[in-house]
Amino acid sequence: MVSPIKISLAALAAMGCLSSAALASDPTPAEEGRKFTYSFNIGATSDYVFRGVSQNRENPAIQGGIDLGYGIAYFGLWASNIDFGELPAGTNTVSTEIDVYGGIKPVWGPATFDLGVIYYAYPGANDNGGAQAQEQDYVEFKAGVSGQFISMLPKLTLGGVVFYSPEYQGKQGEVITTEATAGYELPAIGIFTPTISALYGMQFGEGGSTVGKFILANGKDDLAYWNVGISLAVQKFTFDFRYWDTDISNSGTVSSNLCNGSALQCDERFVFSGKFTY
Repeated sequence: MVSPIKISLAALAAMGCLSSAALASDPTPAEEGRKFTYSFNIGATSDYVFRGVSQNRENPAIQGGIDLGYGIAYFGLWASNIDFGELPAGTNTVSTEIDVYGGIKPVWGPATFDLGVIYYAYPGANDNGGAQAQEQDYVEFKAGVSGQFISMLPKLTLGGVVFYSPEYQGKQGEVITTEATAGYELPAIGIFTPTISALYGMQFGEGGSTVGKFILANGKDDLAYWNVGISLAVQKFTFDFRYWDTDISNSGTVSSNLCNGSALQCDERFVFSGKFTY
């Protein structure tokens, strides 16, 4: 899944309120708001977990991406190796996920809003064939907000986001995903800056067992997932230790629960990730 992109917006001064002397003494604030930025990242994880579900059969994955920004606008590309399981002979297997995303991040007071769109692509997927779901590629729209909203706790960041897909992965119809996040930056320990964080998410769709129904993980019309962990930042490196879990039971038949004996893995696990960002 897409890594959160942090693009700051410099304040744009109202030109009519600035005197000519002020403009002459400090001509840079307006320029900063339209500044072009870029970064790239590469990393590895012990298990690529997306919304509580392993995307690589609980095996390590290599990931990386590039992010571009101009003012409040951003655009990015991110990729990871994946493994959705074995297919019958003669069919194609999908081994790569590529996410393309973009949007805007306006700032209002302590709040940073995020309005964007994400396209999840799976090159080589055997859509409509073999054991794979139909039409792997899908689109999501997102609307979120985050910030330091409690003045007495300036190191506490709270956030919330809603994702909407008109046609979710596998032609599962409309699916809404909500996530709430919290993170707190702790005092530095030597060269490391630690941050503890947690996430709770839920997905809502139309339950059932036929095409056009939400059956990705548990055959029901909703599921919940969560994680909690600590990140250690040192210069351009970030190391993350995280516990993941879902409300999906590994019981029942495969037809009603795709996490029971199938390619998907939805049980609790600890995940370690490392990333370099430049």
